[in-house]
Amino acid sequence: MTILLRCRGKKCVLSAELFAAALQLFSVRSILVMASGVPLLIEFFMRYTIPPHKEVNMKNKPLFYKCLLHPRYWLTWFGLGILWLWVQLPYPLLMKMGDLIGRFSMRFLKRRVTIARQNLKLCFPHYSEAQVEIIVRKNFGSLGMGLIETGMAWFWSDARVRKWFEVRGLEHITAACEKGKGVMVIGVHFMSLELGGRVMGLCRPMMAMYRPHNNKAMEYVQTRGRSRSNKAMLDRRNLKGMVKALKSGEAVWFAPDQDYGPKGSSFAPFFAVQQAATTNGTFTIARLAKPAILTTVLIRKASGTGYQLVIEPEFCDYPAEDEQAAAAYMNRKIEHEIMRAPEQYLWLHRRFKTRPFGHAGLYTI
Repeated sequence: MTILLRCRGKKCVLSAELFAAALQLFSVRSILVMASGVPLLIEFFMRYTIPPHKEVNMKNKPLFYKCLLHPRYWLTWFGLGILWLWVQLPYPLLMKMGDLIGRFSMRFLKRRVTIARQNLKLCFPHYSEAQVEIIVRKNFGSLGMGLIETGMAWFWSDARVRKWFEVRGLEHITAACEKGKGVMVIGVHFMSLELGGRVMGLCRPMMAMYRPHNNKAMEYVQTRGRSRSNKAMLDRRNLKGMVKALKSGEAVWFAPDQDYGPKGSSFAPFFAVQQAATTNGTFTIARLAKPAILTTVLIRKASGTGYQLVIEPEFCDYPAEDEQAAAAYMNRKIEHEIMRAPEQYLWLHRRFKTRPFGHAGLYTI
């Protein structure tokens, strides 16, 4: 059998290896001994459903530890396995399913519906109740699609991802990188954010700031998935690491559009809200590393035919010497990106939870 496989080439060798693993997985011993069967299933899933890293892009390869086989993570692995199976379906069907699931979830996510509705009313006071409700429903449909897009980002092959997106403005990041200095890539929390990172990495591998997941199994899978087309993930609290990467000429993704609390923030206008807590991280990093700065977003096409990655030109008038002006400037840039497809933005986040001292809260929940 070995000789026959060698004659047929590498793909058959891999198929035989997969077949042997399946036999091992479904052996009588695995079925009878649950304690060994589930870890075998997890190892099978991790080995054959998530393609290996490309070493050329590796700087922080996540390590698989035996502790991830602990029963406390079995439900997580089961859910990830279902997600992997799910995203094997055709793309148009996936998007329809995601839209239906997202809209259906409104019945159970009442608190998030209220937050989204309040955010839209605060940002767009001129919108009628009917207009707000239309966007809220579309927003939850986008949420369901975003769940599926997470699986696409982590589990799809490069070839399949490339089939569904087009790029506008790639020359802007290429020109910025060719200047020999770092590039701070400003992202925005659209529902397609996870897939956007994968797509951007296929165009220009980079590093990204992120919040580590509390679930170690999820942390392993998300880091492994995100690193497939990118170089490394940096803890969002590791500003020194980001500055070092930028000074060495790397492109680093950073999203300053959420409320990170009062510490290290300034209050600046955001749409119709005159005092929105805005992180000063962008300003601090810009002063220390002096990188080129530009924005990028992945927009889901209304026709359901895929995505458009939009990369804007480098900022030429960023106020790097004025913290307050820099916060207001960044919010204006983020507003511009959101208005490309407001129904796809993460309105479920309590963007205005931090208020200036003495000001009443904007949420009643």
